[in-house]
Amino acid sequence: MEGAKIHAESAIRQKNQALNYRRMSARIDAVAARVQTALTTKQVTGSMAGVVKSMESAMKSMNLEKVSQLMDRFETQFENLDVQSQVMENTMCNSSTLTTPQGEVDGLMQQVADEAGLELNMDLPSAQGSAIGTASSTQASSEQDELSNRLAKLRQM
Repeated sequence: MEGAKIHAESAIRQKNQALNYRRMSARIDAVAARVQTALTTKQVTGSMAGVVKSMESAMKSMNLEKVSQLMDRFETQFENLDVQSQVMENTMCNSSTLTTPQGEVDGLMQQVADEAGLELNMDLPSAQGSAIGTASSTQASSEQDELSNRLAKLRQM
């Protein structure tokens, strides 16, 4: 009996340690994504600075064709920044555990309980996680469509 108690304490401690590692991993992933966003923003900002310098020299010569080309490049860079920011936000939303189908989680928990010969007496929520995942993917799809439409209008100008 004493050996079983020690084994149970050890198993619980290892399970808690594994959960802590998973939490830490998720936090590190979030930080890495933020760093990537910052680097991308820095690159786009540098490109915009170069475009602004070119615009200043073009304005001095007042070559309207050159000014128009530079404005087009600036708008393209700005749209790229918007798209990259949107992709990073969508990535952060999709990388969370909220998009895991709740039905699969409940099924796995029930399967493990059945294999262990236990009765699962928990009030499990009914597939709310999958509704959240569907809503976020629908929103992401509509935002992508909106960005595509804006880009097409800009190219027509």
